[in-house]
Amino acid sequence: MNGQKLTAAQLKRIESALDAVPFARLLGIELDEVDVGTARLGLEIREELTQNHGVVHGGAIASLIDTATAFAIITLLKPDEKVTTVDLTISYLRPLTEGRAQAVARVVRGGRRLFVVSAEVFGTDQKLAATALSTYLKL
Repeated sequence: MNGQKLTAAQLKRIESALDAVPFARLLGIELDEVDVGTARLGLEIREELTQNHGVVHGGAIASLIDTATAFAIITLLKPDEKVTTVDLTISYLRPLTEGRAQAVARVVRGGRRLFVVSAEVFGTDQKLAATALSTYLKL
C-alpha cells in the first residue's frame, strides 16, 4: 500500500501476535507472509478440523479467515491500537478435504474507526475455496 514497508518493530509485533492467540495455536494457523495491508496465513488440514463427511469444518475456515484479516489490519496499526471483529460474511465455494488451506487477506479500506477487509481461501491446488468480507472496529 502506497510503497510503504513494514518496520522491524511492526514485524516483531506481528510475529509475536500469532503466538499470543491460543486458539490460533490450537488450530495450527501459521503466518506465511505479511506486508503493509495484506497477510497470508495457512492451515494444514487434519482430521481434527473436519466435520463428519471429511470436509474441513466451516468454523476452521472462518477462524483462518478471521485471523488473516486481523493480521492484515495489524500491519496498519500503531503499537497501542487494537481492533475487534464487527462482522464476517463468508461464501464457501468448494470443500477442502486434504493438504493445506491458505487465506489471503487485504485491507480494502482503513478509516479512523472502521476497517473493511477482504479475504480469499485457496486449497493446495490453488483453487478458490471461499471468499469473505469483514469489518473491524478500532478499540
